Parts: sequence; C-alpha cells; structure tokens
Amino acid sequence: MKTTFLRRTAAIALIIGSAALVACASTARTEGTGEYIDDSVITAKVKTAVFNDPALKSAEINVETFKGKVQLSGYVGSQSDIDKAVVLARGVNGVTSVANDMRLK
Repeated sequence: MKTTFLRRTAAIALIIGSAALVACASTARTEGTGEYIDDSVITAKVKTAVFNDPALKSAEINVETFKGKVQLSGYVGSQSDIDKAVVLARGVNGVTSVANDMRLK
C-alpha cells in the first residue's frame, strides 16, 4: 500500500515537473525564459550603444528584440543617422539580424 502511494506521488511529481519545463520552452511566436533574458540584455546593449554615440543622442530610436532579431524604429534627423544606428546594432554580440523601421523627421 505504501509502495503504491509512493509510485503515484512520484508519477504526479514527474508529470507536474514535465509540464513546468514545457511551459518555459519557446515556440516560433513566443520566447522561453532564457531567450527573454538574452533579448533584454541585447536590447539594453543596443540602446546603450545608440545613446553613447554623440550623433544619435538626441534621436528618438526605439529598440525591440525577439530571438536575437533587433527592430529599430522611431525618428532620426538624417539617413546617415539611420545607417549609423543599424551599424551599431549589428555590432552588438548576440544580434542575429536588424530590421530598420526608422523614419526621417
């Protein structure tokens, strides 16, 4: 009787543990926990690179990252500002691609 109870308890714990791991896994449209953290770090690094560039400090550039793909949006003063922001984003470790949705003021 005790053995049956222990087996059932172990089976239930295994099922719950497996479900928890599956919930953290990524799909094509969602990120896993680790990917979300990695993307947050990439976003912060790209924002820092853009902010630290004297030519881009006043630019209104938004940065979003999903699975290493960075999307830049917002408004800048010139095409050279757009080009510079894209180059800076591509230079950040972990960036797999950069989508440019920035517009000229």
